[in-house]
This record gives sequence, C-alpha cells and structure tokens, in this order.
Amino acid sequence: MSIQSIIRLAGLAQIGLVLGSLAVPRVLNWRGELAKVQPLIKQMFWNYAAYILVINLCFGLVSMFCYRELSNGSTLAMLLTGFITAYWISRVLVQFFYFDRAAFPTGIWHKAGETVLVTLFVFLSIVYSSAACINFIQN
Repeated sequence: MSIQSIIRLAGLAQIGLVLGSLAVPRVLNWRGELAKVQPLIKQMFWNYAAYILVINLCFGLVSMFCYRELSNGSTLAMLLTGFITAYWISRVLVQFFYFDRAAFPTGIWHKAGETVLVTLFVFLSIVYSSAACINFIQN
C-alpha cells in the first residue's frame, strides 16, 4: 500500500471517529456530569469538545481529499503531517499518562471501545509520522 492510500484510509478513520464521537456525550452522561459545574465551565467544556471534533473532521477531510498534497515532499506537507503527528501522539500520551484510569467506565463495551480508540490513535500517529518522515526525506 502506498503512503497516499494509507493517508486516505487514515482520513476515513478520522471521519469515522467524528461520527462515533457524536455518541460519547450520551454514553458518558456528559449532560448529567456537567450539570454539577458552573455555567462557564460547562460552556468552555462544550467549546473545547467542539474544537476537537472540528479538528478531527478537518484532518479527516484533508487526508481524504488532499492525500497527494500531504505526501508530495513540500515544506507545507512536511509541517502539516508533522503537526497532525504531534496531535495524535499527544492524544496517546494523554490516554496513558494523564487520564485517571480509576475514573474510566467499567464493563466490556467500555473496555472494547477504549481498545478500539487507542488502536486508532496509535494507527494515526504511525501514519502521519511516516508521512512526515517521507516528506522530510523528499524535502
């Protein structure tokens, strides 16, 4: 498989992540949990959640439709794939070194969902770091 095909696959995966993320507020009872906090905190939380959703969607769309440009060896391709790499690697690091594991939901479906998500985050980290390296070498 070429790096372009893998970038397109990563784009599709990120769009799938966005669609799946629409269920997270219900699954994790965000409404009930956020009812306990001040309105400003609630508004900031929803704002940050929306930003993350939009960023993931944009990364997916760019990867689906601009896969050639993301692998053409240009400085822009190198920097953008490097940025996306940093984004996904930091997400993996947050998963393991910041989140309080004791607070994670229990049950087989929650554990399966976490496994799928972490696998996806690692996959995306590998795809974009590979693309950034390829772009760096071509540049």
